[in-house]
Amino acid sequence: MSTTAETEQPVVKSSKKGLLIGLVLALLGGGGGFYLTYSGMVSSLLGGGDQETSSAESHGESPAADDHGESAGHAETTGATGFVPLNPITISLGPRGQSRHLRFAAQLEVATAHIDEVQRLMPRITDVLNIYLRALDPHELEEPAALLRLRAQMLRRVQIVTGPRFVNDLLVMEFVLN
Repeated sequence: MSTTAETEQPVVKSSKKGLLIGLVLALLGGGGGFYLTYSGMVSSLLGGGDQETSSAESHGESPAADDHGESAGHAETTGATGFVPLNPITISLGPRGQSRHLRFAAQLEVATAHIDEVQRLMPRITDVLNIYLRALDPHELEEPAALLRLRAQMLRRVQIVTGPRFVNDLLVMEFVLN
C-alpha cells in the first residue's frame, strides 16, 4: 500500500547547486585554515608564538638548524648548554618466561639557565620515560630504525613534561636489549 502512495507523488528533480556551493566553501575553509596554521598566524593569535622566531621569519630568515637538521625552536640553543643525566632505567620486556630486559640511559641537553628546573622535574621525566618504554612491544625494538623513532618520541614526551623551551635534545648513552 505504501508503494502506490510513493509512486503517485511527482518526482522532483534535485538541484546540485547547493552541493556544489557547500563543496567550494568547505575547500576554501580548509585551505584558509591550513594557511593560517602554516603561516603561524594561529599561534601568534593564541599567544604561543616566539618573538625571536617570528621576527626572524618576518625578515625572510629561517630559524637556526642544528647538526641533525632539526630546527632550533628558541635562542637558548645558541647559548651555553649543559647536560642533565637521567638515572638508568631497566625494564623487563615480553612474557615472564622469556625474561628479556632493556637497559636505557640518557642525558638531556639543557640550556644552563634551566638546569635547576629540569632537575626538579626529574621524577616526572623518569616516570614518563619508564611508562613509554614499558608499553613498547619487544619486536618494535629490534627494527633497524627503532632507536631514532624512540629517541624522537621520548624527547617529545620529556618536552611535554618540562615545557618546550627547557630541553633541547635527548642523548642516548646506553640502549641494550638482552
